[in-house]
Amino acid sequence: MNKTIKLTASAHYVPAKIVTNQKLSQIMDTNDQWIQQHTGIQTRHYATKQNTSDLGAKVAQQLLHASGLTAAEVDLIVVATITPDALTPATAVLVQQKIGAVNALAFDVSAACSGFIFALSTAEKFLRSGQYQHAIVIASEVNSKMLDFQDRTSAVFFGDGAGGVLLSTTADPTLELFRGEKLLTKPAPEMIHSGRIPVIQKIAANQYPTLDAFYQDGRAVYNFVTTNVPRYLKKFLLEQHVKNQQIGLVVPHQANLRLIEQLSQQLDIPLSRFAINVAEYGNTSSAGVAIGLDQALKAGKHPDYALLTGFGAGLTFGGMLLNLSQVK
Repeated sequence: MNKTIKLTASAHYVPAKIVTNQKLSQIMDTNDQWIQQHTGIQTRHYATKQNTSDLGAKVAQQLLHASGLTAAEVDLIVVATITPDALTPATAVLVQQKIGAVNALAFDVSAACSGFIFALSTAEKFLRSGQYQHAIVIASEVNSKMLDFQDRTSAVFFGDGAGGVLLSTTADPTLELFRGEKLLTKPAPEMIHSGRIPVIQKIAANQYPTLDAFYQDGRAVYNFVTTNVPRYLKKFLLEQHVKNQQIGLVVPHQANLRLIEQLSQQLDIPLSRFAINVAEYGNTSSAGVAIGLDQALKAGKHPDYALLTGFGAGLTFGGMLLNLSQVK
């Protein structure tokens, strides 16, 4: 049975600790001028005593409060993350435990900076089945715990944060949220990677694996984003019979401000229509889109056509069109 899906609530959360460019310049060879010139980032937030599930649980609690639902009414929890609390259990299960969602199915989605869009798509399919009524979809990242603070080419970009939405089924077709999507992966695992677990070389007492720190080939990523991503999005909009003039809001992955500016230029959509939080929060991986969506909604931006786009390690790409005009 086909179901209509509405957006019931949105929320975001960032940890309290603010780290300036000046602070980073004290521990690595960089400076505020260089960081702002190349990335547009001024500050970022670090979670020094909170883990990924803690940030996710904060968002989930806000969603419940805003929606008026109880945790027991939630059927599904999907968490997008590349910085889980542990390899197992899933971070979503820990969020489930912390909010007391005793009746929910909970699992994680790993799609890097496209994660929130992949998680939204996944939850949508579950809700369409008719077996689930209320889904919490969260993107939560504590990037700071995986950074090599000797690598100035990567560490200056990232911050921690979480955002999410609560989706519900409804009998009213005028409240339909989803308009269309395009999700892709293009295998290039060496371009961006983190936390790889090496296989053992021998059976010995000291063979417990050490995870590697985050790495990205910045130039290759920039080339991918500025060439492939606009092409994917133009094709997606063409397939959806949507013109760029109809797009009232773009919520992009907050990779860095310069990439967002390039995206605006190549799509011929004014930068004023873009939700941007990278200057304050840095690159929060999958959480950037979720945070941006919540900020836009709370700022009263409810267009008929909102474009969400994420791109990251994998390489992954996600484009999604939403109707926000009916969101209260």
